Amino acid sequence: MQQKDVCDVHLHDQVKVNRIQKEMSHVDISSISKLFKVIGDENRAKIAYALCEDEELCVCDLAHIIGASMATTSHHLRTLYKHAIVKYRKEGKLAFYSLDDHHIKQLILIASEHQQEVRSDG
Repeated sequence: MQQKDVCDVHLHDQVKVNRIQKEMSHVDISSISKLFKVIGDENRAKIAYALCEDEELCVCDLAHIIGASMATTSHHLRTLYKHAIVKYRKEGKLAFYSLDDHHIKQLILIASEHQQEVRSDG
């Protein structure tokens, strides 16, 4: 017989539900969701990962790393910049990008570590 992955009761622990709902009301879940959505694009995830590996890379090098044109890479970098995932500095004709802060690096590295564990467990 197949087991159902849903509850057969309407509510198990009202106290926990109330506590978590109260805590969530003070968190901007929408912004968290947008952050993951932005990084959820494969090319933008590649850019973020590349910037975890190297502190700073120019647009032309990032384009080669992700196998995309400069225009496409620049578009992705603008999106990442708009959502405070990367920052940049100009040096003459070059634009160098880096992760905005250590939290983004932690998210990328934790996600990578999680995927390695999932693959090894499967």
